[in-house]
Amino acid sequence: MVEERESMSPTKIGFSILWSACWTGMVVKSVFAVLLLTMGLVHFEARFGLAVVMLLISPVTVFAIPILMAVFGAHFGEGIGLEILFWLSIPVDIWALGLVGRTFFLERLRKEPPDGLGLAIWWRAALVGAFFLPVLWGIVSFITDNAITASHSMAEMESLRHITDSGLPVAERIGLELTIWGSISSAVLIALSLIGVSILGQIIRRISEDCQPTAESYQGLITRWDLMRVPTDQGLLLTSLAGVGVVFSLMFWSILPVTTPHPHECCKKPDVQVEPVFKPVESLSSSAQRVATLAEQIEAMEQQKVATKGQKAKGKAEGGTTAGSTAKTKP
Repeated sequence: MVEERESMSPTKIGFSILWSACWTGMVVKSVFAVLLLTMGLVHFEARFGLAVVMLLISPVTVFAIPILMAVFGAHFGEGIGLEILFWLSIPVDIWALGLVGRTFFLERLRKEPPDGLGLAIWWRAALVGAFFLPVLWGIVSFITDNAITASHSMAEMESLRHITDSGLPVAERIGLELTIWGSISSAVLIALSLIGVSILGQIIRRISEDCQPTAESYQGLITRWDLMRVPTDQGLLLTSLAGVGVVFSLMFWSILPVTTPHPHECCKKPDVQVEPVFKPVESLSSSAQRVATLAEQIEAMEQQKVATKGQKAKGKAEGGTTAGSTAKTKP
C-alpha cells in the first residue's frame, strides 16, 4: 500500500481532487447561477454548454477567463452576472477543495492534511489555469482551423473526387470532414488537458510531501472521515440549511414574475399573429351580407346608367326640335 501511494501518478492525483471538487461545488454554484439568470443579469444563449464547463472547473478558470476574453475575444455569456457568479464561486471552490483534499490526503495518501489546504490548492490551481488555459485555447484553435482546412483539401483531392462528388451524398461528406478534423482537435485537447491535470497533481504531491504521515489504523481513519462530516450542532446546521433554502426560494419566486429571462435583441424571433378561429355560421352570414350589399350597389349603378341614357336622349330630342323651328323662320 505504501508503494502504491508513493507511485500514484500526478495525473491521477490531480484528476481525483479536481473532479470531485468540481461536482461538490457545482451544487452550490448552480443555485447562484439560477438566481442570476432569473434576475436577468447573465445570459448564456450563445455558448451555454461552454459556460457551464467553465463554471464547473472554476477553480482553474477563475483568472483564465478574463485573459481569454481579452486576448482571443471569447465570450461565454453577457451581463454583469457572469463576473458576480465567478466571484461567488471562489469561496465555494475553496470549501470544496478543502473538503475533498482532506479526504484524499487521509484516504489515499495517508497524510495529515495541513491547515488551509483548500486555499493552498485553490490559488495554485487558479495560477496554473491563468497561464495554461490561454495556451491550450490558442493551440487547440490553431490546430482546429488547420484541420478544417486540411479536411476540405482532402475532400477536393483527385483520388477522392470520384467518391465525394458522385458516390458520397452531401450529408455523409460533411460527416466525414467533421470526423477528420474533430478527431484531431479532440485528441489534442485531451492530451493538453491531461498535461494540465498532471501539473496540478504534481503541485498537490509537493504539498503532501511536507505533511506528516498518519499514525492511525484504517479503522481510525474511517472514524475521522465520519466525524469530519458530522457537525457538532446538527440541529443548528439543519435549521441554517432550511432557512437558506427558504430565503432562496422566496427570492426566486419574487423575482421570476417580474424579470423573467428573455432573449437578446439580436435573438428575438419575429412576432407571429395568431389566426382567428374559423366559424362557419358567422362566415356564411358575413358572406351573405357582402353579396346583398354588392347586389344593391350593382342595381344602383344600373339605375344610374339608365337615368344617364334617358337624359342624353332627351337632350338630343330637344336639340333637333330647336334646329327645325329655326329653319322655318328663315326668309
